[in-house]
Amino acid sequence: MLEEVNAWPIPCECGQNHNDVLVEKLVINEGALEEILPFLEQKSMSKILIAVDANTYEVAGQFVVKLLEDTNVTTKLCFLDPNELNDVVADEAAIVQLLLSVDRDIEVVLAVGSGTIHDIVRIVSYKMGKPFISIPTAPSVDGFNSIGAPLVVKGVKTTYKAQAPIAVFADLDIIAKAPKELIAAGFGDMLGKYTSLVDWQFSHLIGGDSFCPVVFQITKDALDACVTNVDGIAVANKSAIKILMHGLIDSGKAMLLIGQSYPASGAEHHLSHYWEMNFLQTKRRQVLHGAKVAVSCQLVADFYHTVVKNILLTIENLPGEDDVIKKVSENQKEILEWIESIPDASQLKELIQKVGGATVPEDLGIEQDLVKESFRNAHLLRERVTLLYFYNEYIRTNDEINVIQE
Repeated sequence: MLEEVNAWPIPCECGQNHNDVLVEKLVINEGALEEILPFLEQKSMSKILIAVDANTYEVAGQFVVKLLEDTNVTTKLCFLDPNELNDVVADEAAIVQLLLSVDRDIEVVLAVGSGTIHDIVRIVSYKMGKPFISIPTAPSVDGFNSIGAPLVVKGVKTTYKAQAPIAVFADLDIIAKAPKELIAAGFGDMLGKYTSLVDWQFSHLIGGDSFCPVVFQITKDALDACVTNVDGIAVANKSAIKILMHGLIDSGKAMLLIGQSYPASGAEHHLSHYWEMNFLQTKRRQVLHGAKVAVSCQLVADFYHTVVKNILLTIENLPGEDDVIKKVSENQKEILEWIESIPDASQLKELIQKVGGATVPEDLGIEQDLVKESFRNAHLLRERVTLLYFYNEYIRTNDEINVIQE
């Protein structure tokens, strides 16, 4: 990865410098955990903190501890406590718990788990001025190597800029055995790129957000590889799971290169975050992030193909002289082509069904009233001009939004 990006021209064609932000070492293979000790020795790191929960300790944490026994490496464990619903959440309580476990002489923190544990470690290690190492236990999310930490602070889901890991060790012997719902969640997180990439192009055009065609292509190629190998992913074939893990890492790399979540997070992620916040506020157990994205991207795809497309086709009839409306009208053909690049909801549903994931909100305990509410309000969670933001802020004239019901 480093060699690939270091070979890019400086600056990139988008005008940014990308080659000073990537992880130092990436291993996705059988026996990847065996390479942790040599890496620590290379970095002269001998005092480490390992962040786990009860499940990830059993899956990988205890193996890492045994690997480091009888070496010059001193380990300390931090078992992150679940909340009253038995969920480990990246909130104030978990952040403080880990923060208090990072002794002054700790040289590096190991995040052993999936997305939530990584988010907690990412922000704490960043604030403490310590590097961290990523040890995924399932191919369930694309944030392992990103710099953004989505955290729940005072009940609101907000992404904070933190840091990427210095290394990622993803052991196929472990992640290929992950529960089916976690693999489906990772695939669902990748499917969300169909809508996030369109929203990124739109937010660049209308909102002036930074854009890089190279980073765009990295994300698209990762998405295409995962979709092409969906049948192998569905049966947890190791080579296909490796492709899924590479796709998730490449999506994280794209966010890392651009310095924002634009390539991987559009309206579909805003809906997911809105639902998560509602579940926290109503004291309900959390749903896997990728499972929510798998459902939300179907809803967004349907909404863009029907409601938004119809608006674009008749946009010249809208009253007023608003600059945004005018710019959208001037670029109508290009925006319509972007929307056409998104598979329709039935195609996305078929892909999710193949990997055994949820396909409708009700599968996740998400009521239609919450879906409609999120379509009206979720765009306000981020300062990003998605197509959903455009519809709500410039087009919608009432509180009724029609979304697919099945």
